[in-house]
Amino acid sequence: MPLVSVVMPARNAAATVARAVTSIQGQTFRDWELVALDDGSKDATRFILIEMAQLDPRIRVLRTKSGIAGALNAGIAAAAGEFIARMDADDEMMPERLAKQVAFLQANPDIGVVGSRVEFGGDPAKAAGYALHVEWVNSLLTSEEIMLNRFVESPFAHPSVMFRRHLVDDHGNYRDGDFPEDYELWLRWMDVNVKMAKLPDPLLTWHDLPGRASRTDPRYAPEAFYRLKAFWLAEWLKREIEPPRSIWVWGAGRPTRQRAAHLAAHGVPIAGYVDIDAKKTGRKVGGVPVVAPADLPPREQNFVLGYVGTRGARDLIRAHLLGTGRAEGRDFLMCA
Repeated sequence: MPLVSVVMPARNAAATVARAVTSIQGQTFRDWELVALDDGSKDATRFILIEMAQLDPRIRVLRTKSGIAGALNAGIAAAAGEFIARMDADDEMMPERLAKQVAFLQANPDIGVVGSRVEFGGDPAKAAGYALHVEWVNSLLTSEEIMLNRFVESPFAHPSVMFRRHLVDDHGNYRDGDFPEDYELWLRWMDVNVKMAKLPDPLLTWHDLPGRASRTDPRYAPEAFYRLKAFWLAEWLKREIEPPRSIWVWGAGRPTRQRAAHLAAHGVPIAGYVDIDAKKTGRKVGGVPVVAPADLPPREQNFVLGYVGTRGARDLIRAHLLGTGRAEGRDFLMCA
C-alpha cells in the first residue's frame, strides 16, 4: 500500500505527459503510486502512459471521458494512498516535492492540505498577467494568509497540492459545474475549517501552454471565479457578521457592482459603496449611497469588502483600512 497516490488527469497531452511522469519517477521519496487518467484523449497520450506503465508497476492507467472533475474523482476512488498528490500532465515536479510535502503533513497533523511555491514555466514578458498571478500565489504561505485571501482568487497552483485522503470522505470530492473545480473544493473545505498551508520551496514547474484549460475553458474565466466565491463569501458573511453591522463594498464602478451583485443574489444586501472618484461619491447608485473613504461609517457599524480589481488597488485599500484601525478578517476582506 503506497503512502502517496499521485492523481494525474491527462487529455491530449502526448507532447508533455512523458516529461511529467519522468519527474514523478525521479522523486527522492519512493513510496508512491501514479494513478493516471486518460480522459478521452484523441492523440497518443494513452499509448505513452501504457508504455511507461509496462516498465514501472507503480503506474496505473485508467480511462475516463468525464471531464477533469470526474477524472479526478475516479483517480481518488482508485487511489490506495493516505495522501493524494495532484499533478497535471503538462507540469514537472522537483525531485524533493513528495518527500517535503509528506514530511510536512506528518509533522503537522492539524494541516489538511499543503501546497508549495511554484516556478512559472511561461514567458513572463508575453504572459505578464499570469506571471503576476504566480507571484501572488507564491506570496501566500501560512494558513492565516491563505484564509484571509481565499476570496481574492484560488490560493494554490492546483497541481502543487497534497492533501489527506480522508478529507474527501469527510467533506466531499470535486464537483463539476460552471466553475473552477479546484477553487470550489478549497473554498468548501475552508468553510468547514480545514487548515491549509504552503511550503516556501518551489516544488513544481507550472507550465503555461497556450492550450491549457485555464486559458480556454469558460469555467476558468474571471466571472466564473466571482460567481463561485460569492456563494461561499455570502455563507461566511451570514454566519460571521451580525447586525447592526452592514456590508459595504469598496468600489462603485460598473464591473465592481456587477460582481458584488452576486452577493445580493445569495441574500447579502449591500448597504453602501466606497470610492475614491469624486464623480461617484455623494450620490446613490441603485438607491445605495456612495461615499469617499474618509466618510465610511465607523468599523463597529460595517464590514468592508474590497472588490476593486485594478492592479495595485488591493494593497492601497488594505493599507487605508488598516490605517483606520480595522483588522483584516475581523473588519474587512479583500475579494478581487
